[in-house]
Amino acid sequence: MELMHQLEQRTHTSEPDAPGARGQAQYRPGATITDWKPEDEAFWLTRGRRVAARNLWISVPALLLGFVVWQVWSVTVVNLGAVGFPFSASQLFWLTAVPGITGGTLRLVYTFAMPAVGGRRWTALSTAVLVIPLLWLGFAVQDTSTPYWVMLVIAVLCGMGGANFASSMVNIGFFYPKRLKGNALGINGGLGNLGVSVVQLVAPLVVTAGVLLAPAGGSQTRQPGGGQVWLQNGAFLWVPLLLIMAGLAWFFMNDLKASAAPFRRQRIIFRRRQTWLMTWLYVGTFGSFIGFAAALPLLIKTTFTPIDPAYSATTYAWLGPLCGALTRWLGGSLADRIGGAKVTLISFAGMAASIVAVIAFLPAGGGEGNFWGFLIAFLCAFSFSGLGNGSTFQQIPVIFRNQHLRSARGKGAAAEAAALRQAEMETGAVTGFSSAVAAYGFFFIPAMFANFSVTSALWSFVAFYATCLGITWYCYARRRAANPC
Repeated sequence: MELMHQLEQRTHTSEPDAPGARGQAQYRPGATITDWKPEDEAFWLTRGRRVAARNLWISVPALLLGFVVWQVWSVTVVNLGAVGFPFSASQLFWLTAVPGITGGTLRLVYTFAMPAVGGRRWTALSTAVLVIPLLWLGFAVQDTSTPYWVMLVIAVLCGMGGANFASSMVNIGFFYPKRLKGNALGINGGLGNLGVSVVQLVAPLVVTAGVLLAPAGGSQTRQPGGGQVWLQNGAFLWVPLLLIMAGLAWFFMNDLKASAAPFRRQRIIFRRRQTWLMTWLYVGTFGSFIGFAAALPLLIKTTFTPIDPAYSATTYAWLGPLCGALTRWLGGSLADRIGGAKVTLISFAGMAASIVAVIAFLPAGGGEGNFWGFLIAFLCAFSFSGLGNGSTFQQIPVIFRNQHLRSARGKGAAAEAAALRQAEMETGAVTGFSSAVAAYGFFFIPAMFANFSVTSALWSFVAFYATCLGITWYCYARRRAANPC
């Protein structure tokens, strides 16, 4: 603490960096930073951590709103039939699933485009553009004659919200030193993931009252029962928040010149074995988180009727993603302290055990099952998936940094510096790519429940977690692992 105080005092009393005031101007809000050295302790304590924190705490709510837009269809489709839209159950499933497909696909684009454009510009523009599908959705749900293809196009555009995760995580990763990446990415990803819970909790509440008043449009009659709903509120509510966050990102975040890299340099990750291994593991953690979040409301509705079936799914489903989002930060923080591989092992073991418990509480043999046991077991599965989300993203920078430093050992300081730059670039690309592939869990897990028995689908997840446990132990956690982390 004394060293930190001395360094901060020196910052306030010393002359500005050469060349004069221009040296400090690049660290101001909205500027492009050309000199960024987070691994330099003096730089980090005197200047870097404040700039990084400012960018992180603007990134978090922007990412949260991205997840809101991505998941808005999971709560919108519940009421479409009740207000008169003539869509089949299959069509409603596709409206829920399509954002997952487009979100995962666009993550690939966002991963490689963000470093070329800049984190500030990309965050602002990718947040502002989400206003388009929400406005369109708000008007479309007020007219029951809206064609299905229009709804499908809106769902496709909502997938852009899920794509923001890739660019956001890549961008924030560049700001932090290796020892703090797990914690920083855990905060960014974990609090960003809260958007899933927020929309599942808030949207069902605001659509039941005219909280946005006359300018948002009139009410609709829900059948049966004759209650009034304002479906457009579930979309319009987020529009001003998106515009505010886009403005904050544009004026207060920074572009890092050090993160700029064309695709031809980033594509080397596809030749790295570690890219595919870590992608497999992240599919197991985040793929499970986002897939279970999309599937749980319908799973509760079709498997149990513990209370009024009209409310049971929306009453409890949001708790799962809440648990997973909060434990993501814990996973990243623990990984920084005890090692990512150990936390990832705990994550997959816990997920496997939790899903086995879920199976045990399902209705079987004419029995009604145990809803509360089922729910608690699923909340545990979400929590362990969150731990793994944080720890795997801590593992990636450690693995690539260590590999590149080994290759530069004994070749001098210049070679080591080049190795670190290459490791940072590849870490960002792998982080985004793995998140893109894992996002398809949004589609495939609900599809598994739709096409197989619930028990069969759940046992297949347990088998998959067993493969993840084996990869984590053999490649990263055992005593003589090739890439310990």
